Formats: sequence, C-alpha cells, structure tokens
Amino acid sequence: MNASNELVETLAGLLLQRGWMLATAESCTGGMIAAACTDRAGSSEWFERGLVSYSNAAKHDLLGVPEALIAEHGAVSEPVARAMAEGAVAHSRAQCSVAVTGVAGPGGGSAAKPVGTVWFGWNVYGTTHSECVRFDGDRAAVRQATVAHALQRLNALISARLL
Repeated sequence: MNASNELVETLAGLLLQRGWMLATAESCTGGMIAAACTDRAGSSEWFERGLVSYSNAAKHDLLGVPEALIAEHGAVSEPVARAMAEGAVAHSRAQCSVAVTGVAGPGGGSAAKPVGTVWFGWNVYGTTHSECVRFDGDRAAVRQATVAHALQRLNALISARLL
C-alpha cells in the first residue's frame, strides 16, 4: 500500500466515524485527489464530489470564486485557495473539502511563484484553513506531493476537530 492509499484509508475512517462527506476542488492536480479517494472501494459512503477547476473561468463558474479575487491575487494564491475550499462545500452536500491551486511545471512559474508553489485550502465543518508549500521535482513529483500533503493535512484537521 502506498502513502496516498494509507492516507485515504485514514481519511475514510475519520469521515465515516463522523458521518461526513468530502468534496474536492482541484486545479494543478487535475482530479488526482478525487482519484486517490475513489480508488478505495466504498468511497461513495464518504466522497461526495470532485471538481476540476483548471481554468480561471471554471474556478468562477463551478466554485463561485469571484473573478475580481483571481484578477487581484492570481489563481495561485491564498485567497483563491480558500475561496475554492469554501466553494466546494457551498456547492455540495459535503461537510469538508480540500482545494489545491499551484504551478506544477515545467513552465508557468515566476520569481514570486516558482514551479512547485502550491496553495492549499481546507474547509472543515465551516472553518477554513490554508497553507503554501513549495515542492521540488518534476511535474509528476509536484503533483504527487500535492496529493499526499492535501490528504495528510486534511486528516490532521479533521482529527483535531472534536466529535
């Protein structure tokens, strides 16, 4: 069992214990978090939906991220990651969400947001959390590391919330 599978097993247990559903909002991972979750048999008991919002228009149309927020801060930013996480919950029946937006590479980076920069947003029962991480490696490595970090931190945030 790989690390992502172990993280999904833990996540499934936490969500089932609470009777919660999960929604994902992904940009740079293109659905990899949702795929990791739904690779597990029985995930329909705790996985509500996965949205791939790769373009700025999709972030607005699917998740309600204000166009002005994207214009002011850029798609790879804390405000957008937080809005994506909040939008995933608002546009679903889920009690928690994870959102990722980043620069997976090999191009597209800048001095302020180099390749490997990923903003994460998590909404756990109405409370939004965010974090920026810079990963090393090629596109595949950045995306895999993003999936693992998204799940690991989601597990920690759910575990920290009292039943």
